[in-house]
This record gives sequence, C-alpha cells and structure tokens, in this order.
Amino acid sequence: MFARQFVVNSAKIASKAAFKPTPLMGMRGMATKYAKSHEYVKIDGEMGTVGITSHAADALGDIVYVELPEVGAEVTIGESFGSVESVKAASDVYSPVSGEVVEVNSELENNPGEINKSAMDGGWFMKVKVISFPISVSSAKY
Repeated sequence: MFARQFVVNSAKIASKAAFKPTPLMGMRGMATKYAKSHEYVKIDGEMGTVGITSHAADALGDIVYVELPEVGAEVTIGESFGSVESVKAASDVYSPVSGEVVEVNSELENNPGEINKSAMDGGWFMKVKVISFPISVSSAKY
C-alpha cells in the first residue's frame, strides 16, 4: 500500500512541475545511431553530426562527388538532403534527424574521397541542431 501511494504522490508532484520532455530526452553525451539506409548521426547534446556509414562508403566504391545542403537549411527525417556519386553509382543521402543545418563539411567538395578513408570521422556531411529524433534509428550498425 505504501509503495502504491508513493507512486501516486510522485506522479502528482511530477505533473505539477513545469517539466516538458524534449524529443532528445535521455540522449546525454555522445551517442551514435544508425538508420537502415546506412546514414548515421552522432548526437552530442542538441547537435547531431550526420554522414554515411563505412559500409555504405565501401559499397559505393571510390566517391568522386558530394552534394551538401546549405547552412541554415531545414532537414527532415527520411528526406534527401544531398547526394554522393562514385565510380559505380550515384545515391541520395537521407537525413536520420530533423533540424537546422549549422555546418557542412566543405572539405568534402575538394576531397570527397575522405568519406572512403574515414566515413565516421573526417567524412561527415553536416552538423544539425536537432529538433526531432526518430525512434526507428538504432544503436546497431547496419
């Protein structure tokens, strides 16, 4: 009986507080999440660094061109924000988060092969101020 009353009282106190959960609640520190379409996002606070996985870069082969979004652009979960072209194929790149682009990796314009060398580090595409994070993005690599 005491435990149940404690839970009820705790819920009443919590409901009176001016606490509103955010879409990224619980994402403290650096966490990397992967989309099934082989994009990743490294979440650090409210900022997300987005790129393609090493697996995707390897599958594409030698990347020769990258199209990046403009700083200030809005990106939406699951929608294309740019593309990559390789000697094998061209492919759209889809955003694993929604938010505002605050920085792009302009070094990729002159050196797109950096994605093949270091997709998860120096080969990132954009940094986003994240406003929405889907539940379907996984911690498991695809």
